[in-house]
Amino acid sequence: MIYHNQSVFLGVGGLKLYYQSWFPEGKVKAVLVIVHGLGGHSDKYSHIVEHLVPKHYAIYSLDLRGHGRSPGRRGHINAWADFREDLRAFLQLIPTQQPQVPVFLLGHSLGAVIVLDYVLRYPQEGSTLQGVIALAPAIGKVGVSKFRLLVGRLMSKVWPSFTLNTGLDLAAASRDEKVLVAYTQDSLRHTRASARLATEYFATVAWIYDHAPEWQVPLLILHGGADRVALPEGGEIFYQLVASLDKLRIEYPGAYHELQDDLNYQEVLTDLETWLEKHL
Repeated sequence: MIYHNQSVFLGVGGLKLYYQSWFPEGKVKAVLVIVHGLGGHSDKYSHIVEHLVPKHYAIYSLDLRGHGRSPGRRGHINAWADFREDLRAFLQLIPTQQPQVPVFLLGHSLGAVIVLDYVLRYPQEGSTLQGVIALAPAIGKVGVSKFRLLVGRLMSKVWPSFTLNTGLDLAAASRDEKVLVAYTQDSLRHTRASARLATEYFATVAWIYDHAPEWQVPLLILHGGADRVALPEGGEIFYQLVASLDKLRIEYPGAYHELQDDLNYQEVLTDLETWLEKHL
């Protein structure tokens, strides 16, 4: 039996952000908090929910501002701190609902950048986490054309909320045709990114690389070897920069960006569960 709850919490500026959670029957042994990627939302992780909740994990996932069921201009932020402080507020909510339960934090794609930045900016808060998982982290080269990136940099100074289609190739998401069909019909998905979000993103990635040697939390990086949305080299570079010994990186040959929805998702979820169990 999986119990489901939906609610809102207050993010930066009092914005009411949507989140949902899933619980098992009986005792919760750990919480996994999921932060989705650009254009995504909290509904996209059903395979993770179905795999882990019967094993007594609770899953919490939010819709970032400008995404899914949360308010805000689609794909726009004023500053990266909006994402960071929203996540901080969300994580502060968890112990009020799940006191004394270990918490793992998982970020997917752009969500991984938000997670890595948060943990490095707030090392004391990060040290309370049981571990961090970066799923297809978008730290490094991304599948957006140089022209769009140039336009984004120019417009960020004069018209920060100017929004472009990212032009990311939907077919690069998964090798499962049924998943691609579902993505095209997903009304909560969007493909927008503002000029300010783009420049804030690149500045944040550079900052993360600069501070990677300070990383202290157990770290798992999972990446598809054929990921054209967030190239695997970025995660590999970060992994090598992390000085902590409690780290593991797994690359799946031929796998695409949405690892939780790709053909090998069961292998990915088994590796995830094994790592979680080891770190409880």
